Amino acid sequence: MTRPATEPDASELAGYSVIVGICGGIAAYKVASLVSALVQRGAEVTVAMTAASQKFITPLTFESLTARQVYTDLWHAENHHDPQHLNLTRKADVFVVAPATANMIGKMACGLADDLVSTMVMSAACPILLCPAMNTLMWENPIVQKNLESLRGHGYQVMPPGEGWLACRTIGAGRLPEPQDILSVVVSMLKQSAPKSASK
Repeated sequence: MTRPATEPDASELAGYSVIVGICGGIAAYKVASLVSALVQRGAEVTVAMTAASQKFITPLTFESLTARQVYTDLWHAENHHDPQHLNLTRKADVFVVAPATANMIGKMACGLADDLVSTMVMSAACPILLCPAMNTLMWENPIVQKNLESLRGHGYQVMPPGEGWLACRTIGAGRLPEPQDILSVVVSMLKQSAPKSASK
């Protein structure tokens, strides 16, 4: 039986592990589509959320999409000897931060790790993709741009935000890239090397 052209290949990303770190912006709801698309292509997706992100969308949404635990608390370990942020990031093939807020970008640029997502980023041993989303004035702030330049210099990949209608009732740059566009970049990043699970 031929699979419809619009149906994802459920084995395309089999063996790959992706962490999606969700920060506190209205665009957090869009990340559900990205997570669903990755799962449908066979990737093992683990979601970590900041406290602020949970004001916009619940962990239950991502638990339902991934059939996996969603991590929200820096102080909860998987077991008594293995801190979760180290265990989860050790096997990840790509780490996506979406939406990457100005606050989280600033933390990462300064090497701060004071919540689960920022701590996991600091311990990641894989390519990191940042998908910024924020008000246009924040996006154009020289400090934000300097922080992004610094992160690019450290090997972080940054997707520029889209332009259009923003939650603050203005039109300009700052929209989270469309989930399908993020998906294309993530797939490209993953396929640059074999999944870590293949070496076990």
